[in-house]
Amino acid sequence: MKTRIGILGYGNLGKGTEIAVSAANDMELVAVFTRRDPSTVKILTPDVPVVNVSEIEKWTEKIDVLVLCGGSATDLPEQTPAYARLFNVIDSFDTHARIPEHFKNVDEAAKESGHIGMISVGWDPGLFSLNRVYANAILPDGEDYTFWGKGVSQGHSDAVRRIKGVKNAKQYTIPVDEALEAVRSGKNPTLTTRDKHLRECFVVLEEGADAAEVEKQIKEMPNYFADYNTVVHFIGEEEFLRDHSGMAHGGFVFRSGKTGVNKENNHIIEYSLKLDSNPEFTTSVIIAYARAVKRMADEGMTGCKTVLDVPPAYLCEQSGEELRAHFL
Repeated sequence: MKTRIGILGYGNLGKGTEIAVSAANDMELVAVFTRRDPSTVKILTPDVPVVNVSEIEKWTEKIDVLVLCGGSATDLPEQTPAYARLFNVIDSFDTHARIPEHFKNVDEAAKESGHIGMISVGWDPGLFSLNRVYANAILPDGEDYTFWGKGVSQGHSDAVRRIKGVKNAKQYTIPVDEALEAVRSGKNPTLTTRDKHLRECFVVLEEGADAAEVEKQIKEMPNYFADYNTVVHFIGEEEFLRDHSGMAHGGFVFRSGKTGVNKENNHIIEYSLKLDSNPEFTTSVIIAYARAVKRMADEGMTGCKTVLDVPPAYLCEQSGEELRAHFL
């Protein structure tokens, strides 16, 4: 029997989720929920209803996993605990500093209702988190480094778009080349957040908006921009659509460590991603973990989970026998 997937929100992540579900042989999309007028939302999958979110409680027996495709700034802190009371849910909450708080809220709601709430699934947090954990376990004497970009950050772009007076925006995360090369060459530099990345924003303003006030709010936004060198460009809508429609991203995780009686041997672990479509890759990760959510729920587990709690075999369509034969 196929895992029945629901999607809440039909922006970039919602569309990516729909594509990822269509590529999975063991899943089916049963409904897309939206805060908009459903008649205005056109999806790719034929014969799947688009439903106003006010009707979502009627679907509790028809959905195995609800994929939450809202933004981390304001949507997911409220949505994930709320919907974990009704469904098994999965989100891509990516505000690293607030993950412990988000975990606690979702854990309480999911345990109370007997569901699983999987949070912070994607590539960072997500796949990069796994690589940091594996590398720390293998090389306990060492240093961690994570670089993002160059690419479009969906969460940061969403946070900018929510500022009053902003009509549209894209935020690019750009690694500082000198810092990246110092890590890759084994120099083990001490780097601040500001040393590692530049954040560059391209913003289209609403008519009459105060550019100086918008720039101030961007640069002072905690957890997003306050700790970085941030450059803000105000551009016209035509230029924005022409030059900033892509969604490429990527990044690097390093662990530089030592072994030996006298710590004489140096080792560098490097994991990298180069993504043409950030949302499509992110949602491909989410759908793999949605498979794990269903399996864990079937085994009677409840509460909040992260990628750190999931055995790799739970992510795959293949049986354990097939995995051992072809991947081990």
